[in-house]
Amino acid sequence: MLKNTPENKKYRRLISGLVLIPVILSACQPAASAAPTRVSTPTVGVIPTFVLPTITPSQPTAAPAKSLTVCLAQEPVSLYPYASPTESVWSILEAVYDGPIDQVKFTPSPVILNKLPSLADGDASIESVSVVEGEPVLTPSDEVKTLAKGLTVFPSGCTSSECAVTWDGTSELKMDRLTAKYTLKDGITWSDGQPLTAADSVYSFQLASDPATPVNRYVVDRTSTYIAADEKTVQWTGIPGYLDAYYQQNYFLPLPKHAWQDIKPADLLTSPVSSEKPLGWGAFVISEWVKGDHITLKKNPKYFRASEGLPKIETLVYKFPGTQADNNLAALQKGECDVVDPSAGLESMLEQVLDAQKAGKIAAHIGQGPEWEQIVFNIVPASYADGNYPATGDRPDYFGDARTRKAFAYCFDRDRAVNKQLLQQSVIPDGFLPPDHLLLASDLTHYSYDVDAGSKLLDEVGWKDDDTNPATPRVAYGVPGVQDGTKLSVNYLVTNAYLRQEIVKVLVESASACGIQINVKTTAPETLYASAPEGELFGRKFDLAQIAWQAGQRLPCDMFTTSQIPTAANQWMGINLGGYSNPEFDTLCLQARSTKTDKADSVAAAVSAQKQFSDDLPAIPLYFHLKITATRPDLCGLVMDVSSRSALYGIESFDIGQTCPK
Repeated sequence: MLKNTPENKKYRRLISGLVLIPVILSACQPAASAAPTRVSTPTVGVIPTFVLPTITPSQPTAAPAKSLTVCLAQEPVSLYPYASPTESVWSILEAVYDGPIDQVKFTPSPVILNKLPSLADGDASIESVSVVEGEPVLTPSDEVKTLAKGLTVFPSGCTSSECAVTWDGTSELKMDRLTAKYTLKDGITWSDGQPLTAADSVYSFQLASDPATPVNRYVVDRTSTYIAADEKTVQWTGIPGYLDAYYQQNYFLPLPKHAWQDIKPADLLTSPVSSEKPLGWGAFVISEWVKGDHITLKKNPKYFRASEGLPKIETLVYKFPGTQADNNLAALQKGECDVVDPSAGLESMLEQVLDAQKAGKIAAHIGQGPEWEQIVFNIVPASYADGNYPATGDRPDYFGDARTRKAFAYCFDRDRAVNKQLLQQSVIPDGFLPPDHLLLASDLTHYSYDVDAGSKLLDEVGWKDDDTNPATPRVAYGVPGVQDGTKLSVNYLVTNAYLRQEIVKVLVESASACGIQINVKTTAPETLYASAPEGELFGRKFDLAQIAWQAGQRLPCDMFTTSQIPTAANQWMGINLGGYSNPEFDTLCLQARSTKTDKADSVAAAVSAQKQFSDDLPAIPLYFHLKITATRPDLCGLVMDVSSRSALYGIESFDIGQTCPK
């Protein structure tokens, strides 16, 4: 089982968590019936009369208002959506903003938009345009550059390196440009009653473009114009060459221009108007924030789905009991919490969580990914770039032969290493996509633990077991790029997180059975991810490295493309840390991520890219990180979806008790 140690929490608590605390509902008591009133008179000889009181028909007793308390591991610093929000902050903001686009099983779903734009429907289009010197364009390596003589680009109609051209500085150059339109549904208003318009999304784009706003500007930098075509419609136009298949999501989260426009972008990061009580259009409105204790939200009477009986909860109270996973789990079992979401780090108490669920005390919702753990092969160290390899000081070419990489995969007992810790809750992946991803290829090569298969491949390459002692490493005899007599002894770079350390123990032991010697080199995360060229990882100076990476919404094949290799020539910018390069893989990845590719062909390219990865094996997938939300047993409406920005993305549908579907 995983241990809940301070050493482990720093790495393993990847995402934020929530806990819902139940509130005892008081029953309405009916008023007591009035007694008849006797009216007497002093007049002698008159028979006394009785006047009965007027009785008002009783009204049906209203259902008691439902309330949930959500416990976050940490109190937010700010609720401003552009203040680098964590997943736990989004667990609050999901109640304030509904959408505008939700991710459901890695597929975008419009919430406040009539639909997502598409080339087939005509509300998205690709046109050939002339480009001029100095204009921003996208290069084949996915870099934004100003057009100048000598720059290589994809001309109009081209989507592969075979047809790329290098501009001569004078000839007319045409490139493809993508445009998409997004139209709001009718009747969407801010919680203060003001209409939500296209101008609010344009205002949001302007904030995201401001240097003072700390956001990822990947889409901003690839946007040519973002304008309001009318009161409800936004038109996005990309820079020439940017034809990303995920254009449907290039709609910026609307922000209330009418309420914030007089505040400077830098001040929005700390202004109470934006950071403590941001206006939204979602199911709930922030009522109060008592620092250090709780945030209370009330039902939004102007919610656009109110006619559907949503939200089902009247009041949400977010509390901050701390980061101790055991405290959060105990609070849930004692009835002080209704939901504990991933930020509480329940993966560190996986065995206890599963036991509590088995006993009927809680319900556990467990997802895998999108963060995944991998062992990266440094196939081409940076030192090889001088062209003099092998030279004095160069590391032996351990991994240039794909058969050696496959042998390592066979010789690492990943199943025992991972499931000993994760209790069979995470599958051993064969590629880089999570189990529920729609593009996941189904017939990838699975490298199960097989000492005989691994040893056979090592023998073929020239790594020989020249003695009878299984504890000693194999020796090179005729291995290309490796001097004869070199031992198969490689360094394994890994952080000091508890889970990783426990896993690597099993990997070292199992690899030794194949004659592979693994020398574990433990380092702190800040050292592992130090900037290049000094850093071992990004400077490409390692042998093997165990790292985590997030698959994200886009197909993550780009982390193995040639253009993403960090080098001195590109200022060490890139995520292909092992130097893997295969033109066929590059083409497949580009086709899978391009709007110019037919949908069926795009899916086929994504599947083929995964197969190419599995055949070449530039990295060994270890496991997908667990995302755990635990709830009270009678809570319904929560659906674990690892592709969403928060486990509470559907909070408007949460319900408890007898009104839950049977």
